[in-house]
Amino acid sequence: MRFTRFIALGDSMTEGMTDEVISGNYRGWADRVADELAKENPEFTYCNLAIRGKLLHQVVEDQIPIAKKYVTGADTLISFHAGANDVLRPNYKPENSLPQYEKGVKELVETGATVIIFTVVDKVDAKGRTAELWHARFGQFNENIRKVAAKYNVKLYESKGFEFLADRRFLAFDRLHMNPEGHRRLAQAVLEGLGKNFNPDWKIPLPPAKPKSIAFRYLENLIWFSTFALPWIWRRIRGKSSGDGRKPKHEKPIKWPIA
Repeated sequence: MRFTRFIALGDSMTEGMTDEVISGNYRGWADRVADELAKENPEFTYCNLAIRGKLLHQVVEDQIPIAKKYVTGADTLISFHAGANDVLRPNYKPENSLPQYEKGVKELVETGATVIIFTVVDKVDAKGRTAELWHARFGQFNENIRKVAAKYNVKLYESKGFEFLADRRFLAFDRLHMNPEGHRRLAQAVLEGLGKNFNPDWKIPLPPAKPKSIAFRYLENLIWFSTFALPWIWRRIRGKSSGDGRKPKHEKPIKWPIA
């Protein structure tokens, strides 16, 4: 399939946090995929509606209606990744999220576009009660995505078998978003799944990390908690989101790459 358009939907992962910044925007894996797809088609266009902090229902209700207007058929590629922010909320209820997620996938598939969805790495490079809770919640999240993928004509990008990607060295200092190497690897995985040119090194784990001293880990955790965890908790208390007031970086299909 030679794609004429790529429409990316979702939250911070698809917006590109925290990849390198180009022209005031995070680049991200989706931009990197668009770079490669554009090489095949001089008329290729790209639209990225993803906004950090968005919950599943916001992606389904706000982004999908816009995306549907720009679908031209199977030659339009749509990526849909949403729901992870819901899982992080204390009041998360999978029985509510699953129907929302399925509704979104169903609407996208019915457009005739080529739709790709993702499971996530459900283990973290850590131990303890928080890590166990993370694994339990995101493990269930992934199972729900697999159930939906089995019902609809979508391409599922599966995290199972690539647990090494939980290596914290693929994450930014906030321990939540991918760094440039993480985004590069995800882009290569997507390109491989689409049958495009890709670099197979994305499947090679990093060498063992050098151990850090107890004092260094303590200082690192303290800085992380004050810089990222506390502001996140404060936003939750006030009912705020990091995406409030933000617009998509490419809210309409544009010629890609940007001249």
